[in-house]
Amino acid sequence: MAGHTDLTAGVLVIGGGLAASWAALTAAQQGADVILVDKGYCGTSGVTATAGVGHWYLPPEAREAEIAARTSAGGGLTDPDWMHRTMEVAWQRLPELDRYYPWPVRDGQPVRNTSVRGPEYMRVMRARIRRAGVTVLDFHPATELLLDGDGSVAGASGIRLQAGGTWTCRASAVILATGGTAFLSRLLGANNNTADGHLMAAEAGARFSGMEFSCFYTLAAAHSTMTRSFPFMYGTYRDCDGSELAFEGPRTGLPMIAKALIRGPVTVVLDRMPQPTRDRLPHVQPNFLLPLLRKGIDPFNDPFPVTLRGEGTIRGTGGIALTGPDCEAGVDGLYAAGDVASRQPIVGAASGGGQPNSAWCVASGTWSGRAAAHRAAQRPLAAAVAAAAAAGGSPSPRPVGHRTRVVGSAIAAEADTEEIRRAVSRELNDLDKNMFRSGDGLRRSLALLDDLWTQVRPPDDGGAGVGVGAGAGGGREEAGRDALRARETAALVAAGRWVLNSAIVRQESRGMHQRSDTPARDPQFTATVRAWGLDTVLTAVEPKTERQARELCPATRAAS
Repeated sequence: MAGHTDLTAGVLVIGGGLAASWAALTAAQQGADVILVDKGYCGTSGVTATAGVGHWYLPPEAREAEIAARTSAGGGLTDPDWMHRTMEVAWQRLPELDRYYPWPVRDGQPVRNTSVRGPEYMRVMRARIRRAGVTVLDFHPATELLLDGDGSVAGASGIRLQAGGTWTCRASAVILATGGTAFLSRLLGANNNTADGHLMAAEAGARFSGMEFSCFYTLAAAHSTMTRSFPFMYGTYRDCDGSELAFEGPRTGLPMIAKALIRGPVTVVLDRMPQPTRDRLPHVQPNFLLPLLRKGIDPFNDPFPVTLRGEGTIRGTGGIALTGPDCEAGVDGLYAAGDVASRQPIVGAASGGGQPNSAWCVASGTWSGRAAAHRAAQRPLAAAVAAAAAAGGSPSPRPVGHRTRVVGSAIAAEADTEEIRRAVSRELNDLDKNMFRSGDGLRRSLALLDDLWTQVRPPDDGGAGVGVGAGAGGGREEAGRDALRARETAALVAAGRWVLNSAIVRQESRGMHQRSDTPARDPQFTATVRAWGLDTVLTAVEPKTERQARELCPATRAAS
């Protein structure tokens, strides 16, 4: 039955993937009263649940060489302190899974850095957080944060998708763990990842970094969303003219395949895969074969068409700029974990792929969970209300989300929303616009998204809108879904504008960000590009100092 639910928690975790589960678990282990709200079903949400997951799991003696390699690949934009801390937390926490997960064994020892089956991993994490006392509310998407009078984050509000109506949760601390976004590229597991957390954070005053590094692509069969790319390294590729594409390794291969795809279809046959690897493939990556076999394709003998699917900020780098070692998000009471946070400190201008990004989920979830629990203990809700009142605020926190335009009938609104979503996906995923960038092309895309923003963001007087936050009232389930769809669309447009503004500012080529009009690396851009704002997007370039670029700080490194 539609209605409104009021909740309270010490720590509110928004999201249901790997980082969210580690954050909720850690906060609960620290004694906090934790509520986790997820747009989908915690345990199946996000990209981890569809993947084979590896971790950045290295013994101390192997880390310096790994840091050097990642720093080089990342264009000199990494921070060794964050890299050391991330690997150390993963080293300490992954053995907790020994009793739940059957790791591969080598020389009598568990091998924890190899592929973990995502569905089992997330099933374990859901069970762990529930046993730890976390209240899990599935199908409860958050749509806006709440602020106290002193400007601190005081909770969130959202929609009850199944029961109908809305919810509000007052909390001492909020952790955003809503994932990155692939801008609806049909990347496996990413359909729900629409930058909702990014928009909520921006409305509260957070900033972003590394958003220009959002142009990583993964091979997939053209008819499939299956983006497990390991088998493609054994392929023979041919362009639309039947000519073989000869390249060495994925670094040169993906751009060559992309240029061929712009001209016409590209096919591959996995004829170079050794027989022992073929025999293991059904056990290592069974999902890879299923879409092909269902089409009657023998991938080892039959050429089949491929495509490149954009991974946006999921296997890209950008996200909320963290302002402290505990994953503070730049607004008092707000923390960020996982792909919603910028991973530039650990991977720079390169993709974190699977291993660093998964370790980052463990580490950032741990840090943010501890810090949020500590804040909840030091600032319980009664004290928070008193502090807000002393600062001249209201005992009831105010929503900070913009109402999202829903014009005319539900059918008309749905049609408008879908066209806007398709437009954003084109501008942020088309190969000739996003992989092969130029200043003129980026500015054309930005002009289009700026216009779209005026359509999804109503004028200051509210215009004709449907509230999706605490004041929305209890509408029907369909109304809630329509409002969520509109809110997601606004988030996609906003995130696309931060990406494009950041890419325009970085007038060089570095890592995955390659511009045809500035093909060389420019030393002055050994720097972080920050972006923020909604109606007007602002940017700043913050160069790294020589100390930041070169020194290692053991004292900071040891803090985990």
